[in-house]
Amino acid sequence: MSNEMKRLTAPRSWPVKRKTSTWITKPSPGAHAIEEGIPVTVVMRDMLGLAETAKEVRLMLQKKMLKLDGKTVRSPKQSIGLMDVLALPQINAYYRMVLDKRGKLQMVKVSAEDANWKLCRIENKKTVTGGKTQLNLHDGRNIILDANEYKTGDVLKITIPEQKILAAYSLEKGNTALITSGANVGNIATVEEYQITRLPSENLVKFTDGKYTTKCNVFIVGNKTSEIALPEEAVL
Repeated sequence: MSNEMKRLTAPRSWPVKRKTSTWITKPSPGAHAIEEGIPVTVVMRDMLGLAETAKEVRLMLQKKMLKLDGKTVRSPKQSIGLMDVLALPQINAYYRMVLDKRGKLQMVKVSAEDANWKLCRIENKKTVTGGKTQLNLHDGRNIILDANEYKTGDVLKITIPEQKILAAYSLEKGNTALITSGANVGNIATVEEYQITRLPSENLVKFTDGKYTTKCNVFIVGNKTSEIALPEEAVL
């Protein structure tokens, strides 16, 4: 597998200009698929404009200026994905990765207080030694609990990096969801009904506006209102 990537072939979810140069940083393997995460260098230089070159980003990492989900960033190729929080405490700048209505990943500025937590969707779970339940979250992290009290598709609001659960949001009527893929990507919608099918096809979620999508495209972001802010649509 090549360690290089051309700008023209970068994932369409990356909000970067395609013809400014030939090459762009390729993310290292990690919790996020290549289409679902953007390397630190690209975020700092191309999206936030906090560095002019990749060399400047490396110098910032050497000085331990960047934290991702509360942990020091060490690699310029580390991927930043949906709901991840990037912090630069020395300049009092904090950002959360979200989706816009064009399906592109965008960094939204948040307060220092909001940078202490993130939302994580439960992708699957299993029983481990001692009868405890292991929750496998969308960003690659795991949480082990004594009780099996959450369902697949639920979203947890956790502190970072401690992973203490602050709240949980279920896929149920009246809750607020972010659509992460499909024709309505980036939209915030209210759940009307969660339809469980007995077929090989995935379960469907119906919204109050009459639209449908599959369960995998739904990320619950709050009960009656959204816990996160979304970006305004930007044009490159």
